[in-house]
Amino acid sequence: MKIVVIGGSGLIGRYLTADLSRQGLEVLAASPSTGVNALTGEGLAEALAGADVVVDVSNSPSFEDAAVLDFFERSGRNLLAAEREAGVRHHVALSIVGTDRLEGNGYFRAKVAQERLIKDSGVPFTIVRATQFFEFVATIAEASVEGGRLVVPDADFQPIAAADVAAALANVALAAPGNMTIEIAGPDRLPFRDFVARRIAADGDLRAVEADKAARYFGAALETGSLVPDDAEAARLGPTRFESWLAAA
Repeated sequence: MKIVVIGGSGLIGRYLTADLSRQGLEVLAASPSTGVNALTGEGLAEALAGADVVVDVSNSPSFEDAAVLDFFERSGRNLLAAEREAGVRHHVALSIVGTDRLEGNGYFRAKVAQERLIKDSGVPFTIVRATQFFEFVATIAEASVEGGRLVVPDADFQPIAAADVAAALANVALAAPGNMTIEIAGPDRLPFRDFVARRIAADGDLRAVEADKAARYFGAALETGSLVPDDAEAARLGPTRFESWLAAA
C-alpha cells in the first residue's frame, strides 16, 4: 500500500508520516518543500502515481478570509482531479469539529467548502473532524488578552493531542473508505477557561482567566457546544489527557 500525505511537513503530517512508516508502509510526505504543491498542481501526478490512499492534512499559509477559501478550493480541486486520474481508492481529509456551526469565521467557512468538494468528487472518502489541538491552546490564550486578564468564550472545550489526531488518521487511512464524516476529540470535556488557565499556569502565568458569553473565538460567536462533537458517544476519543501532555511538554 502506498499512502501520500499532503501537508506531510506540518505538525500533523510529521506525526502521521512517522506513524505510518513505523507500520512498514510506503509513505510519501508531500509538500511544496518536496516539490509537490496542491495549490498549483505542481508534482501531484508524479506523487500520486500508484497511490492507494491520500491523506490531506495541508493548511493555508494565510488565514485571511479570501485567501484561505481560495487555498482550500483550488488545492482541493487540483488534488481530487489528480486522484481520479491516478485511481486513488481512498481520500482522507482532516477537518474541524463544529466547522459548519461557526459561520462567523472565514477559516471554518473554507473548510466547509473543502468538505463539499470532497463529497461531490466521486473519490471514495472519509472526512475526519478533530477538535482543537493541545498544541494551540497557548496561541488561543495569547489571542484572549484584555488588559491584565484573559477573556475566553463561555463554552465547552474538548481539545486533543496532535499525536492522537495523527494516530486516528492512520487508522482511518488503513480502513475502507466510509464516505462519511467522523469526529475525534480529547478525553475530557470541560469549560474553555479551564484548559486556558491550566496552560498558562504551566508557564508560571497567574493571570485571571474569565469566561464571557460575548467573547469571540477567532471572530466567531460560540454556543456552549459549538466546539465539541455533535454526538459525544459516537466520537472517537484520543487517550492523552491534557495534564499528561502538559507535564511532558
